[in-house]
Amino acid sequence: MVHGVAASFGLGAVCAALVCVGGLAGAVPAAADVPLRVEFLPVVARETSMRIELTGTLEAVDSVDLGFRQSGRISEMLVNEGDQFTAGQVLGRIDPLQLQQSLNGAMAALAAAEATEQQARQAAERAQARLDRGVGTPAERDSARQALSEAEAQLQQARSTLNQARRSVEDTELLAPFDGVVTARSGEPGQVVSAAHSVLSLAGHNGIEAVFMTPDLPVLNEVMGISVALSALDVVAPPMTGTVTEISPLVDPSTGSVRVRALVDDAPKDVDLLGALVRGKMVLETGEAVEIPWTALTSGGGKPGVWIVGEGNRVALRSVDILRFDDGMVLLSGGVAPGDVVVGEGSQKLFPGREVVAGNP
Repeated sequence: MVHGVAASFGLGAVCAALVCVGGLAGAVPAAADVPLRVEFLPVVARETSMRIELTGTLEAVDSVDLGFRQSGRISEMLVNEGDQFTAGQVLGRIDPLQLQQSLNGAMAALAAAEATEQQARQAAERAQARLDRGVGTPAERDSARQALSEAEAQLQQARSTLNQARRSVEDTELLAPFDGVVTARSGEPGQVVSAAHSVLSLAGHNGIEAVFMTPDLPVLNEVMGISVALSALDVVAPPMTGTVTEISPLVDPSTGSVRVRALVDDAPKDVDLLGALVRGKMVLETGEAVEIPWTALTSGGGKPGVWIVGEGNRVALRSVDILRFDDGMVLLSGGVAPGDVVVGEGSQKLFPGREVVAGNP
């Protein structure tokens, strides 16, 4: 997957330029009586932005790998890849023979337990009646009650076993959890599968999202909720827009990347976009900064700096803080202020105190 932030030159090239220019800045010419013609650049602060471009894939908001709840041999697969389905539709079945036999046995056991419980109840009622008439004993009554309690417990167990057997038979059918489309099928009739083994991959119809993997950039904290311009790369589809809905808090340890999700607001209904490659472009406002051309940047004492035109048009080297490099320009976050004048072209010929005039170098 390709990721990137738009920039017109690399840091390596700029650093090399700083070393070269920095060396020149310390060289004092033998004759400096004539003012040097250089480019004057008044410092102006402006609102800045960063353009971010990412490449990812289009995926369903709701997707699931589906498998049978019971193990067994697949008897039917009723859908293929690309088929549409509705919630509750039967998608496949496993052979229910053994489970149906277990159900039949559980039903027979329940009938027997009900008969036993009924007989025990009648016996307990007769023992109580005999005791009330004075012809029975408390021991006979207590024994009958104990037998009734055991019969009731067996009946409860038989009912639970029957309910479980019924659910097992019902689970031989694989039901769709929502409306959607089959994206992959891995189960085939005759195949023996274990419980929960995936046989179908499903995607819902309730939305599509663009999923990007991007380097862990500091600006990612600011992109939540911003708009993304989307364009499909390998299918014919109109331009789309999306909104960033999720930024993973975890960095993938194998790639050093972070997952970013953007919900597609206007996905076309007549184009199959699932799995398609997509390019996303977003513009992030980064606040106010001073912008200078990279030719104005020099170095002094191992730090980046610029030549400031001061009193009497004499220059002084001033350290600056670099925010970032962008499209042939350098954005500064400190060191200069609006109203200052810096030297652009010709800065490589300067030394502290050199007199300059505005003009073409």
